[in-house]
Amino acid sequence: MADAAVRTAKPEDVPEIARIHRDTWRTAYRELLPDEVLDGLSDTTEAWAEAVAHARVFVATEGQWLVGFCVAGTAPDTEVARADGALPDDAATTALVSVLVEPRWGRRGHGARLLATAGQALLEGGCTRGIAWIPEADKSSGGFYAKAGWEADGTVRTLDAGGRPVREIRVSGGLTPPLTA
Repeated sequence: MADAAVRTAKPEDVPEIARIHRDTWRTAYRELLPDEVLDGLSDTTEAWAEAVAHARVFVATEGQWLVGFCVAGTAPDTEVARADGALPDDAATTALVSVLVEPRWGRRGHGARLLATAGQALLEGGCTRGIAWIPEADKSSGGFYAKAGWEADGTVRTLDAGGRPVREIRVSGGLTPPLTA
């Protein structure tokens, strides 16, 4: 494997982050989401420019290629609340994390490096644990987070994806090693 690394995203990474987001979702979620939802991802560049400018976004690289990304930050109350709406005691120190690696670069440790780097930054910022929402049918993401020691916490939600319900589960875990996904 060529040199692999994780670094903070830069403005010039935005077009490639948007492409990875679009292409990976179109590949990974083709059976899960309607075409009109996936087609609506055609230009997320502006949203990613905003994220890179104002949030914690990390990118994974292999050699000269940008192969994945992670966006992470303190979780809004609406994301960390239990199903009954109550907030857990650690709500203020819970982070919301999303990791995405382009499938052709998968299973090479990029996701684990992204999660570990984000975890370290979040710990330094005062966070104590992380959560992520994943489609229940996405076994690849479920396996990734499970290998990192994250587990479903029993909270689910159903999203309307162009008239098709998509059930998501929330997984939760620590921000310290072993993040060995």
